[in-house]
Amino acid sequence: MAMTDTQRGMIKLCISNGACSIADFSKALGISVPTATKIVSELISEGYLQEQGKVGTSGGRRPNTYGLNPEAGYFLGVDVARQHFHIAISDFSGNVKFFIQDIAFVLEANAESFRTICRQIKTTVQESGVEWKKILGIGISLTGRVNPEKGFSLSFFVSDDIPLKDIFERELGVPVTLENDSRAMTYGEYMTLGKDSDPNMLFINLSWGLGMGMILDGKLYYGTSGFSGEIGHFPLLDNNIICRCGKIGCLETGASGSALTRWITQELKDGHRSSLYSIYKANGEITLQNVLDAIEDEDVLAIEGIGKIGETLGRGIAGLINIFNPGLVVIGGRLIVGKDYLMLPIRTAVNKLSLSKVSVDTKIKFSRLGRSAAAIGDCLLARAKMLNLL
Repeated sequence: MAMTDTQRGMIKLCISNGACSIADFSKALGISVPTATKIVSELISEGYLQEQGKVGTSGGRRPNTYGLNPEAGYFLGVDVARQHFHIAISDFSGNVKFFIQDIAFVLEANAESFRTICRQIKTTVQESGVEWKKILGIGISLTGRVNPEKGFSLSFFVSDDIPLKDIFERELGVPVTLENDSRAMTYGEYMTLGKDSDPNMLFINLSWGLGMGMILDGKLYYGTSGFSGEIGHFPLLDNNIICRCGKIGCLETGASGSALTRWITQELKDGHRSSLYSIYKANGEITLQNVLDAIEDEDVLAIEGIGKIGETLGRGIAGLINIFNPGLVVIGGRLIVGKDYLMLPIRTAVNKLSLSKVSVDTKIKFSRLGRSAAAIGDCLLARAKMLNLL
């Protein structure tokens, strides 16, 4: 879709502020009222804006306001994990119409695996009742190292010559934005927080691994090669544990779902009591989901474990606060089911280890979007990419 900078500016204002009057557009974009009126009419005729009614004033004639037309089209967000994926479908205004989670799928690093997931994506959308021809863009997020600009995933490498993004676009027939899951979660959270968001925000993805996304000066930060946010591989710990990246002492080895599962497994081997022991005895192992269920059931060993994760993660967050001085740190991912058992040791470590003058204005919160964060972020990233707003 070819749009002028002024047209994109109007749509961006509507995304940020909701309904706007002609005078609002004129003032914000530095254009005359007649020019603003003409461009609004063009965007209405093209189906992107619609009249939202009149706004009250202190006196005189009440002006008409205009906002996004939710029926202009849909965006699809697909959050792909190793054994399942989630799908969100949003309208043009960013309202989530459907969220389907835990669609079973085993991801492998080959082209056929990704073609298979494309077929499942089409089937799921068809079952939702949304017409495929109304999908304007698709955002797809994967764990690990993703370069959105070039469309490659280093964690799920398929070919030197064919970017993963191209495989998706050939199979789906719709423009695709490829993104790292932590950054997609970051963007989804930032865009849906509204007045509670902050232009300098860090998002911590505490799941099986440990990732991070950054909003700096109101923009998603990628770094030079598109691989920013690898907080899990910050060499903070002196634990002599080999990380999955092959190095020793990464923060992820002490603050992640894999670290939590490993610690509790060792405790069970050593004979510590827990409701998890029967599962361990029967299977010879436990899963992260077993541990998360035990935390919600207030198992003492599981609670102790999530507390250790929180304490270690808090050390890392204290360092991030000292470096970035963010206004907001949001913690998401599967481990936030730990709630206060996780948050209290995080806050304690931050209060103890961060510089008070730096951290005094930083808020730390759990994700509002939970498991839907990445898929919703994918939808909003696809919209932003289509409109060239990033």
